[in-house]
Amino acid sequence: MKHPWFAAIAAGMVAICLNAPAHAQAAASSDCERGFFARMASAYREDAQPSAPSDAPPRRAMDAPLDSPPFPSAEWQLGGVDNNVGVPDTNARYPLQKALSCNALGQWLDRNRIEVYGWIAPSINLSSSGKSNYPVSYVSRPNRVEFDQFLFRVERLPDTVQTDHIDWGFHIDQLYGYDYHYTTMKGVFSNQLLNNNRVNGYDPMIFYGNIYIPWVAQGMQVIFGRYLSLPDIEAQFSPNNYLVTHSVLYTMDAYTNMGILTTTKLNDQWTLQVGLHGGDDVAVWNKDARLTGQLCVRWVSRSNNDMLYPCIESYNNKRQTYNNLQEYVVTWGHRFNSRVHTLTQAYQLTVNSVALSSLPAGQTKDTHAYGIVNYFNVELNPRTMMSFRNEFYYDADGQRSGYQTHYTTSTLGLTRWITPDLEVRPEVRYDHASDVAAYDGGTKHTQWMAVMDMIVHF
Repeated sequence: MKHPWFAAIAAGMVAICLNAPAHAQAAASSDCERGFFARMASAYREDAQPSAPSDAPPRRAMDAPLDSPPFPSAEWQLGGVDNNVGVPDTNARYPLQKALSCNALGQWLDRNRIEVYGWIAPSINLSSSGKSNYPVSYVSRPNRVEFDQFLFRVERLPDTVQTDHIDWGFHIDQLYGYDYHYTTMKGVFSNQLLNNNRVNGYDPMIFYGNIYIPWVAQGMQVIFGRYLSLPDIEAQFSPNNYLVTHSVLYTMDAYTNMGILTTTKLNDQWTLQVGLHGGDDVAVWNKDARLTGQLCVRWVSRSNNDMLYPCIESYNNKRQTYNNLQEYVVTWGHRFNSRVHTLTQAYQLTVNSVALSSLPAGQTKDTHAYGIVNYFNVELNPRTMMSFRNEFYYDADGQRSGYQTHYTTSTLGLTRWITPDLEVRPEVRYDHASDVAAYDGGTKHTQWMAVMDMIVHF
């Protein structure tokens, strides 16, 4: 077999469709006399069968407010870190780690609480545009199949439930695919995009260390490295999103920061985040980096039905370099009941001293953009959720999108978990730019799309 890794995944997917019996496969996935790829294929078959519910791990935080699956996360959002202080590691044990358990590497990983997993996410889209879907992301090339992302993750989550000792962790994500067009950080393998404009590329998208100190307030995490920007509803990782496509608000936002971020649990309701980084989407060693402050507070109501998360995502009051944003953002979440919740995010972006093409030579101005997006999310059953997203975005000077216009977008999508290792997400989307033709390469005011992706976890 030329590519046994993909053969194992394919065999597992075929078995899912055939609904193979679980009792024999459960033993096969842990049978060390079988080969690695045979065990991995058996792990997919095992996961496809119903399993008995397990006891929830100890927790030093409010109960998880949401169900995951079918929602992307069971927790109210908190940027930068994998989990808030007091929230246990609830990651699934995916087929790759199960298959590794019989060899020395897998046993060493298990002993040291190191997890290895990832996913493959291709998509297909049909669009009323023929040249470009932009500013829709990440599905910006119309009427085609796209290899969005292959992501491989290695991580160790610190145990923040305990309070008697310092613990440590790390998080490393390796991404390959078309989505690198949006995740690339200047100074980190950025020549692939900025100099060569490759269709698919590699991005070491996240890499940070994590120190947990239990004696600061009710616990503090200190991360240092490259981490996701705060405090978005959406994220670069396909499984972390309610929908396939991204809002215009998110598309024009920051993606990752490089620096140091502290996340301190003051009590069950209040969490404080303070950070210093090198500016949005630029490595600290690059000449375009600027020392930038970050300050966020997250509040959760006693009922666990409301979450408010205001944030100064980036502030340095410096002129534009690469993507030097001054960003003020707030996110609000409300849970109507265990099956229905809504998330709303609004921000103001300022970019200082920009030399716009519309200005006389040598002149600059501060540019502004404003956006608000709302998600209304419904759990239809334990394996299926629906999300309805509406947004309004005003690129007041055209600096963010290239067009000085008002955008409105509406998107309706489903997520169906076929198994814990396979999810399918169809959606339909409508976009409109009211002031100028901003779609299909600047030739249309309106765009319709139908999109579907598939996420195969390994």
